[in-house]
Amino acid sequence: MVRIRVLVVDDHRIFAESLAAALAAEPDVDVSAAGSGPAALRCLERAGAEGRRFDVMLVDADLGAGAAPAVARPVPDGPDPLVDGISLVTGVRSGQPAVRMVVLAEKDDPRRAALALQAGASGWVAKDCSLQRLLTVIRGVLRDETHLPPALLTGVLRELTAARKHRTESEQLVESLTPREREVLRCMVAGLGRKAVAERLFLSPHTVRTHMQNVLGKLGVHSTLAAVALARRAGVGPAESAGDVVERGGQLA
Repeated sequence: MVRIRVLVVDDHRIFAESLAAALAAEPDVDVSAAGSGPAALRCLERAGAEGRRFDVMLVDADLGAGAAPAVARPVPDGPDPLVDGISLVTGVRSGQPAVRMVVLAEKDDPRRAALALQAGASGWVAKDCSLQRLLTVIRGVLRDETHLPPALLTGVLRELTAARKHRTESEQLVESLTPREREVLRCMVAGLGRKAVAERLFLSPHTVRTHMQNVLGKLGVHSTLAAVALARRAGVGPAESAGDVVERGGQLA
């Protein structure tokens, strides 16, 4: 019998242990539980080192509620950093794309469900659903199916369509920038101020100020924060290393 390896990730210990026990009663399911994002990452690393792998992760939508949206590795012998559920989905899907992710939620939320799908989740399931429903989802995502509650479908499609429209519009605006302005924008996304950008690109602060003003004008925004948000929607990442930018600096107009 082919057994499905499932990892339950929920910081509510009683819920996590109860769900793990219920799933473990199934003859074709092996299950483990983790109480935090970092603990889940350690489970994945340990399984990989032992030549095993998890097939499906069930992740609490409210994992680490209030956590900063970043998947961080725990510091040895230090406290675990907080990791929120959507960021955990993003991190695991990026590093281990074979693992199918299902988000468990207290309530239906089209916007967050859409974010979960964009992050790489294959399903969004209510925590109070039946065990049989959850097993259907687990087996379904392993067949590359996507599972959402029927009541959420319209809202999620609307959110995904709006996100795609915003991304397309943002991409068009970014494409209107010159290569140098795009490099300045990437520095802005990296959180660099005017002086740091000037040093990074070997430009005068006055020239950088002009480039930044041009970037804001072409993007149709009035602040650096708004420019960065638009850039991220368009898929613009931060400037890489100083050496990377310097290497290309002489080639940019």
